[in-house]
Amino acid sequence: MRFAIGQLVHETNTFASGITDVATFRQQEWLYGEDIIRAHTGVRSYIGGMLDKGKELGAELVPTFSAVAYPSGIIEEDTWEQLKQNLVASLKAAGEFDAICLSLHGAGVAQHRAQIEEDLMRCLRQEFGEELPIGAALDLHGNLNEAFVQAADLLLGVNLYPHTDEYDRGAEVIQRMFELVSGRIKPVMHLTRLPLLVPTSTTNQGPAAEVNRLCEEWEARPGILDCTFFHGFPYTDTPYVGASVLVTADGDDKLAKEAADEVANQIWARREAFMQKHPSPDTGIRTALAAEGQPVVINETSDNPGAGTPGDGTYLLAALLAANQPHTCFGMLYDPEAARMAHEAGPGATIQLRLGGKTDQLHGQPVEAEAYVKAVTDGSFIRTSPMGAGSLIRMGRSARLVIGNVDVIVCSKRAQVMDDEIFRLHGIDITRYKLVCLKSSQHFRAFFEQHAVRILTVDSPGLSTLDVTTFRYQQLPEPVYPLHAGMKWSAGDEI
Repeated sequence: MRFAIGQLVHETNTFASGITDVATFRQQEWLYGEDIIRAHTGVRSYIGGMLDKGKELGAELVPTFSAVAYPSGIIEEDTWEQLKQNLVASLKAAGEFDAICLSLHGAGVAQHRAQIEEDLMRCLRQEFGEELPIGAALDLHGNLNEAFVQAADLLLGVNLYPHTDEYDRGAEVIQRMFELVSGRIKPVMHLTRLPLLVPTSTTNQGPAAEVNRLCEEWEARPGILDCTFFHGFPYTDTPYVGASVLVTADGDDKLAKEAADEVANQIWARREAFMQKHPSPDTGIRTALAAEGQPVVINETSDNPGAGTPGDGTYLLAALLAANQPHTCFGMLYDPEAARMAHEAGPGATIQLRLGGKTDQLHGQPVEAEAYVKAVTDGSFIRTSPMGAGSLIRMGRSARLVIGNVDVIVCSKRAQVMDDEIFRLHGIDITRYKLVCLKSSQHFRAFFEQHAVRILTVDSPGLSTLDVTTFRYQQLPEPVYPLHAGMKWSAGDEI
């Protein structure tokens, strides 16, 4: 059996400034053919899972084209067309195959394309026909619509946030497509969409964990192949934004709909529980300093580069510097200018600089500071987090600055902190620190829940704030919760 595999991934924050172009994709991943295998072998990624499962089943996997960009603003129209055509051309060059297996996201937006995944699926059907099986692994933050689902044969979203099951879901796509092509299963999918904006919510606890248990109960029933709760990506202003449930049954449309509707109603019943309030950075730091033991991790959810934010917000940094307590650190701040200055001055130098706040005013003003350059690095390390373990991360020129009692790491590329490797790279042992402050919403938990005595989330103005009522949506189908707090809904109602 011969499967063509490929990847086109972007999570689009339509509120972010700037356009995502080819250079943005090339900065993270732009690979053809065997280079894809080399990059993902031994890595806990979607493609890594596909490769291992294909080998286990004795299937031949033909790598085609893979492009991934870090979450950012809307994709430039010409860039999207090039990505799409690169994948199509690579698929055509692959010769005959039994199915196409892809890694996508589900919340990608390009100029004049409200959902790039739907556009891609339509393109593949035009090029390769309606009969060729097409399956894909998706992020649980996908904003799904019916047209996209109808154009695919199989769509499997990760169930966990942090997404520590990317590898497993990639492997499952290959497994299920193998069964489909072999005639062992006949997948039918039903999508139930909710008028609900879900702030980024971990599945380790709370309402998202409860819903996942309901999905697992359905999956244990005969005839159900998969039941996935898609949280949606609330920072995307499109007609499709919002939560949904996608159920795959073995040839039973009615059963798929029954399961999707029941889980959707249970999500709706928990809608208020998803809307959690968190303290400001000042309050969070005071609470953390009073806590017993160390390290206490404070995550700044409102400026999470993994959701397309600038990564140079200063609300938490300014509060930490104002507290000026010993054994406290911050990592990492996107500030190429500060990193350049530190590299030019070298370790041991003292420099005057304006830290952060250079992208916009929403995420805070620049912080004027005198900093001692403790260390400079190239920002490269291997990820050890359970999510994406084995991935090579390149943050560009980076530096450890000491400002008063606080260690601050600055980098030349945007990224959320997933583990302690960026700290270790700069000589910081987090177990020796009282406070470890970082930018992330939930993915950091995959590592830090095992290494922190306590985690505190702080929120402030930003493009990934948990208060979704602060965004000015233009394309939402109304009404939508929580923007319309008193609304009623149940599965079967039209959105």
